[in-house]
Amino acid sequence: MRRPLQVTLLVLSGLGLLHSSLFTDLCLRYVKPGMRPLLIVSGFVLLVLGIVEAAAREVRAGRTGHGRHGGPAHGAGPHNEPEQHHGHDHSAVPRVAWLLLLPALSLLFYAPPALGAYTAARQPAKVIAEQDDFDPLPKTSPLPITLTDFTTRVQQDRTLAIKARTVEMSGLVTPVPGGGSWDLTRIIISCCAADAQSVKVRIYSDSIPAANTWVSVTGNWHPGGKLGTESAPVALDAQTVKKIQRPSNGYQDALPFPSG
Repeated sequence: MRRPLQVTLLVLSGLGLLHSSLFTDLCLRYVKPGMRPLLIVSGFVLLVLGIVEAAAREVRAGRTGHGRHGGPAHGAGPHNEPEQHHGHDHSAVPRVAWLLLLPALSLLFYAPPALGAYTAARQPAKVIAEQDDFDPLPKTSPLPITLTDFTTRVQQDRTLAIKARTVEMSGLVTPVPGGGSWDLTRIIISCCAADAQSVKVRIYSDSIPAANTWVSVTGNWHPGGKLGTESAPVALDAQTVKKIQRPSNGYQDALPFPSG
């Protein structure tokens, strides 16, 4: 690969990382917040390497020009001619190398959207850890609760504490085949988008919001099976469904922000 292309890739990649992690929050679409400092450092390193390489190239070019004006360098001769004089130019850029420009440019000019309903609909549900002991639920109504905690209470809490309680959860809308209901979803990542998992609660409501809409839902457990066992459906009869902004902790199964 020719050095000008190397410099261009380094600089563009560095600027792209800084654009997505330092100057905007775009990186949070693909990684956890804890990874952000590493991306910023990586961006600076790539940018500095590109600048250093460009400067070194200018220095080498200057020395070459000086050597041409001052005659052949010591030891120069027919056996020291560039390799292309003996056949072909090995410094030519392979065509496939130019494709490396595409991801570098995309970091600057086109940021792929965050993971959403398309991803959630094609993932198996996150495995919920077994739990034996449960603390009493607060008397707050509606009760803010995560999707994971709601699932655990519905299928493992033999005290039936969740029965008849009005709860509040938030997540993104994921359509399900057949209509009549939809999934409230939280996509959870441990490191980056590649290891994403999802937790879902089936919602029964009068209308179905658009896919990928972030909503806050209040309602009561949808009866079915035997509460406190795996036969109980992880589902909610919605009382209210309100559109909200995507939270900054969108890749965590977090409590909903307070209403109002």
